[in-house]
Amino acid sequence: MKKLFRSMHEGEEWFYARFGKDQTFDATARSLHLWDMPTLLLYINGLIDGDTITTLLTEMQGNTERPEMEEDGAERFLSFFPYHAVSNVKDADELLTAILSGQAAFVTPDGYVFTIDIRSYPGRQPQEPDNEKVVRGSRDGFTENLIQNTALIRRRLRTEDLRFEMHKVSVSGKTDIAITYMQGAASEEHLDYIRKRLDEIEHDGLTMTDKSLEEFLFKQGFHPMPFVRFTERPDICAAHLLEGHIAIIVDTSPSVILVPTTLFHHLQHAEEYRQAPLLGTAVRLVRFIGAAMSLVLLPFWYLIATKQQYLPDFLSYIGPKDIGEIPLLLQLLIADGGIEVLRMAAIHTPTPMSTAMGLVAAIVIGQVAIDVGLFTPEVVLYVAVSAIFTFAIPSYELSLTTKVFRICILISTGLLGAPGFFISIAVLFYYLCSLKPMGVPYLWPAVPFFPRAMLRVLIRFPMTADVPRPYITDSPKRDRI
Repeated sequence: MKKLFRSMHEGEEWFYARFGKDQTFDATARSLHLWDMPTLLLYINGLIDGDTITTLLTEMQGNTERPEMEEDGAERFLSFFPYHAVSNVKDADELLTAILSGQAAFVTPDGYVFTIDIRSYPGRQPQEPDNEKVVRGSRDGFTENLIQNTALIRRRLRTEDLRFEMHKVSVSGKTDIAITYMQGAASEEHLDYIRKRLDEIEHDGLTMTDKSLEEFLFKQGFHPMPFVRFTERPDICAAHLLEGHIAIIVDTSPSVILVPTTLFHHLQHAEEYRQAPLLGTAVRLVRFIGAAMSLVLLPFWYLIATKQQYLPDFLSYIGPKDIGEIPLLLQLLIADGGIEVLRMAAIHTPTPMSTAMGLVAAIVIGQVAIDVGLFTPEVVLYVAVSAIFTFAIPSYELSLTTKVFRICILISTGLLGAPGFFISIAVLFYYLCSLKPMGVPYLWPAVPFFPRAMLRVLIRFPMTADVPRPYITDSPKRDRI
């Protein structure tokens, strides 16, 4: 063991130099006696378990027997310390990080420092996440506590191959991040990539936790597409780990990052695996169709509504007979933007009032807008249908991106007509093909085309089927048995 300070008094001065004396109420330094030994206790109030530290100090202070052995203060301290998680600290930065992380530090008269892990972070109990609900299935979800999140995963994967690799990033925040993977299933190349990017992070803090980390890991810039999949469900995380994916758990965040992922991962949902394979396949295909329709329905309707010559006679009823005073393109942009404003208003409105606000917006505002001639009825209809299709996308990040691309395609169609519609679709397809986060093609297995893998994307195979780990995970062992 190694001394950190020359004396207990020096340790107290070090603590006050870092936190100030009586400048912050939660940074606590207490002088006390453990047995017959003067000891300095350092901790952050609110991050430690008060009941545990009270019980521990009561037991140690109540025992006045001194061991009959010629040992220095450190050895005597450890011999009679009634707690299992004790470690000797040999570096001042390590001690500072431990205290700020919620550990309690004891400084002996000789300057030895020991820390005990009695962290008790404020937080909530696991509950089902609102944005990933299922009809049947578990009702627990990740919380803002990293230890709870690792336990929720460990409960589902009781294997010695499960690894939680701890890292600390940022200069001031020192955020705890756990790289989670299955030994032998995850790619070492992908793990090295993540470790390298974590080491390269130079920032004062990751206050936006997982989203900030995504931008640092992938240098996202202004790319609108989500490069990772976020999940708040432990069962989804465990299923991806078995497939060879890597999960990144960020302390204080209830969402876990899953990598590598493709576009089709953002269109999957746990409900598909809670139903029979045939029903799960039907639900998946409906979701895929809904996602595609949310992107092209509105621009395509505008195209055929303004270019009646493209319509056969039996579809001649499509399109407004009287456009009104406001151009049709502007009506669509206003209505689509209005739907987005209503969505944001629902998020920021207290729950008891959100239902009433939705009724007012859907019935009163929409009908009045039609009556005064601001919108034609078909505009309201197709904008509402497009919004419903967008809500069918499981990934919130992908649904927002879809709205942006829909507006771009709509504007291109309004400016250039049919060529603008098809050119914008082609440009979007080329853009998606060019994306390769972590070296993985974003449209895999459609581009490049892998027939068997694409079949597994479209069809929910029975769990008894011998399905290998996805090719994109670059797993050293693709056989899952």
